[in-house]
Amino acid sequence: MGMTSQASEVELQDLLRRSLAATGQAARWTVDTDAMWCRLTPASATQRKQGWKLHVSATSASAPAVLARSLDVLLPGESVFKFARSLEQVSALNSRATPRGSSGKFITVYPRSDIDAAAIALELHRATAGLAGPRILSDQPYAANSLVHYRYGAFVGRRRLSESGLLVWYMEDPDGNPVEDVRTGRYSPPAWAVSPFPASVPAPPAPERAAAGPVLLGGRFSVREAIRHTNKGGVYRGRDLTADVPVVIKEARPHVEADASGSDVRDWLRVEARVLEFLDGTGLAPRLLAMFEHGGHLFLAEEEIPGVPLRNWVAERFRDVGGERYRAEALVQAGRLVDLLAAVHALGCVLRDFTPGNIMVRPDGELRLVDLELAVLKDDEPLPTTVGTPGFSAPERLAGAPVSPTADYYSLGAAVCFVLTGKVPSLAAEEPAARTAHERLAGWLAACDDVLRLPEGLTEMILGLMSEDPAERWDPERAGAALRRAVRERPGRTAAGRAGRATRSDETQGAVAGTVNHLIDSMTPEDESRLWPVSTKAGESDPCTVQQGAAGVLAVLTRYFEVTGDPRLPEVLSTAGHWVAARTDTRSTRAGLHFGGRGTAWALYEAGRVLDDRVLVEHATALALAPQEPAPHHDITHGRAGSGLAAAHLWYRTGDPRFAERVIEAADALVAAADPEASGVSWPAPPEVVTGRAGDRYLGFAHGTAGIGCFLLAASAVTGRREYRDLALAAGEALTASALTVGEAAQWPSRAGDVPTAPYWCHGSAGIGSFLLRLWQATGDGRYGDLALGAARAVMERASRAPLAQCHGLAGNGDFLLDVADATGDAGHRASAEALARLITAEQIRRDGHVVFPTEYGDVSTSWSDGSAGILAFLLRTRHTDSRLWTIQQPG
Repeated sequence: MGMTSQASEVELQDLLRRSLAATGQAARWTVDTDAMWCRLTPASATQRKQGWKLHVSATSASAPAVLARSLDVLLPGESVFKFARSLEQVSALNSRATPRGSSGKFITVYPRSDIDAAAIALELHRATAGLAGPRILSDQPYAANSLVHYRYGAFVGRRRLSESGLLVWYMEDPDGNPVEDVRTGRYSPPAWAVSPFPASVPAPPAPERAAAGPVLLGGRFSVREAIRHTNKGGVYRGRDLTADVPVVIKEARPHVEADASGSDVRDWLRVEARVLEFLDGTGLAPRLLAMFEHGGHLFLAEEEIPGVPLRNWVAERFRDVGGERYRAEALVQAGRLVDLLAAVHALGCVLRDFTPGNIMVRPDGELRLVDLELAVLKDDEPLPTTVGTPGFSAPERLAGAPVSPTADYYSLGAAVCFVLTGKVPSLAAEEPAARTAHERLAGWLAACDDVLRLPEGLTEMILGLMSEDPAERWDPERAGAALRRAVRERPGRTAAGRAGRATRSDETQGAVAGTVNHLIDSMTPEDESRLWPVSTKAGESDPCTVQQGAAGVLAVLTRYFEVTGDPRLPEVLSTAGHWVAARTDTRSTRAGLHFGGRGTAWALYEAGRVLDDRVLVEHATALALAPQEPAPHHDITHGRAGSGLAAAHLWYRTGDPRFAERVIEAADALVAAADPEASGVSWPAPPEVVTGRAGDRYLGFAHGTAGIGCFLLAASAVTGRREYRDLALAAGEALTASALTVGEAAQWPSRAGDVPTAPYWCHGSAGIGSFLLRLWQATGDGRYGDLALGAARAVMERASRAPLAQCHGLAGNGDFLLDVADATGDAGHRASAEALARLITAEQIRRDGHVVFPTEYGDVSTSWSDGSAGILAFLLRTRHTDSRLWTIQQPG
């Protein structure tokens, strides 16, 4: 922790100590602190589970005064409360990146009763009047311009599994039924919660709260729709009624990203207006139309640039035209990036945030700059900031270095890398830092060379622009010359010239060993809530499941022990297995392979089998045979198909007829739920499973037709029943009809009729191809085999763009390629899988003998779906010939 953070903590905690001493209240309060909060509990406190809670906002500059005045109100009382323990935490709560449902909540009060809530709110409102603080978006302001806000919600942390299998905070309705405590950027109390507060002065109408007709802002701008909402404010599409032209309107909320001087995001919006005025007439950026205030918020209206952000263009153009044509267009677009930055620098403007999200691609392909709030004009005094875009902002920029065009050169290199490869790799810090970020970037670009046909010189150009030493970075003139040479000399090296590097599987050995070390050393059996650390950015599931819990890691470590005999593993597997067994109820279980108890039973059985642990085997058997809780899901991850697949696996392992009965039970339910259609068959998914509409028909392996068809094919093999096989064939026909071929690549949408999605296991080609491959093996129908090979082509075309994980990424795609290699006997597919392994290992993060991998959200996780366990499973298969986890393994 730095000195500034220490000083700010001391300041707020000293203030608390002085207040306790001055009021003589110290003996009756218990003070607890953690990394974020300082919590005070009176000796007389009675614990309420839910009710009306109060929040008081502040800026980092006003927080000491807000806290001092609030303590005068709260310390004589009997209500539990907490406050952010440091000014750095206050700044974090008010940053532009903070979720809208959490922002601004400096102090939280848990009143003893609704009567107390109203009384305390009034006192706090009076005590903090005139001080600065942002509006808390999840709450209702007590009065106009008040720092005090209120909302109805849970007082204690109670969580339960939702229908989607994720843990959510909940409270109870008057009948005792659980209701999710939704925490969003909008005040929405439950209908049955009666407010004890006086009627608040309504907040000024903001565009997102418009209920009837378009909102008119600035007397001339009609708001049509929101582009996005963030903590700093919304961005909206609309129309300038005076000129009858489309506009974009940007909003800046008071006190967001406020610093000690009082500057906040409104000042950044004023900077953007000045830059737009400076660039007016150059054709490099939109034209500024107006700046105005509305309800205390600052707004900027600019002309709308037709087209899409470059970030979207890269994904959508590649999807629509295929890899071959995209490569040619990407070289042209890279040239435009170089010219764009050179032009704006020639005018004396440094951008400080030259990223694909801040560049628009017009329908004619030309580029325009947008979101220029960080830009600095020559001779202007810049607003200091370390805000930037990870992966695209120069390291010294994020550390607060003086403004320099060389930082934009780094961003240019990252943007060109993104356009050409579809990605900028995650290069999180290593411990110890034995490899520089530049060396790691070079390694990743070399791995990309296995799957891309980039012309000679472009890797050198990217590395030159992104040099760690600003003085050594290439400028746009040098980069442009290199790019022009590359275009003249295109194409790049042949695939044959790269094959030798792609087929070296020994490069994965260190990554495998380091990953296993991490999984062993990060296990925490003393933790009652979770055995291994996982990412929760996409939600958090049951701690024992395959998807994100202990079962996924346990299964992979069991496989690792089977193929290596590592003597450390028996104790680890036993500890993990018994930890899971102690937390799984054999009286009933949720459906599904990845989010339900059947997948957990599968993992426990395999661990018990290799350990010869009868207790684990018996618990796994009981869990696999336990009654299944009612569920509307049909799919592999959450539903009957996944439960049935686990039963089929255990039937092959044991021959126990009770598992065959479970297979029949699941398959019969899917027969009954099947919805025949012209192209074949589908199963409507409940909206709780994935975002969508009730009755959506998903095609992929995780949530739709492919996974269900795969189970039905297995069910036919277990039972000999023709109707299951016929239904699997109908599923194959539906997927055949929905295939979209671009060049040699076969792609599918998530839902029939949509545009194609990325070729991952969850929804796309890798998962659907896995089913069609098995259908081809079972039937000999070449159409299925051809589509499976087309899916393999789609996987390889997108390889450099993909995250690393099983669910959405290279590990799941690589497992599919190894399946194709096994089915066809074509060693080229194994070489392709090893090329994906090399891409994965190029992004490994080494930390004190451990290896971790970045998730698609930028953090790290041990889980099967998005983390190390799923990646390790694939890397093992490139070194040890073995079957794919969570597929049927018949006794050999």
